[in-house]
Amino acid sequence: MKSIHHRIAAALLALAALSVSSAWAGGLGSLEQFVKATRSGKAEFTQEVTAPAKQGQPPRTKTQSGSFEFQRPGKFRFDYRKPFEQTIVADGQTLWLHDVDLNQVTARKQEQVLGSTPAAIIAAAPDLKALEKDFTLAEEPDQDGQQWVKATPKASDGQLRSIRVGFKPGANGPQLGTLDILDNFGQRSVLRFSAFEVNAAVAAGSFQFKPPAGADVIRQ
Repeated sequence: MKSIHHRIAAALLALAALSVSSAWAGGLGSLEQFVKATRSGKAEFTQEVTAPAKQGQPPRTKTQSGSFEFQRPGKFRFDYRKPFEQTIVADGQTLWLHDVDLNQVTARKQEQVLGSTPAAIIAAAPDLKALEKDFTLAEEPDQDGQQWVKATPKASDGQLRSIRVGFKPGANGPQLGTLDILDNFGQRSVLRFSAFEVNAAVAAGSFQFKPPAGADVIRQ
């Protein structure tokens, strides 16, 4: 279940921090402009997930890659292609997680997922002031050619410890470069994005999901 929460959080945060069309004005300004102006988008991503080191052993890291697209309000799709195929689809009411190799589908009410995941606030909030009700926001020093903002959840009972978002300059304004998530179990997930299409046209069918024939469907 922890990995499901982590991927959901990553997906929602990606929606929140996707490329913006504004001047190169710093992480906080870019984030605020996004929640006001970006309605849809597409991107490719790579994700590195590092588990905490165990005694006498080095940290374990696994790498994944794929694509995602979204459309406000509340619809998105993550397709993990390598090394294993998995799909996350939010259709506005239900969040579906399909593990292709296991032919297993997990379905949860989207409202419950959004309520239990602090990252959902970023995807839904209309402006920076709304975010500050649930997160402590702070800009961090430039690094790797990116400008950074850190969001620390104010609630102590959430899944996430901190969220760092790196913006890089683009032809039409700042774009999301990196999303760095640290959860309360010490697991770190770093997503790096490329090939952005901001406010792209997305097909309505992208956010529809029907469990494959014979799949084991778990409803929570």
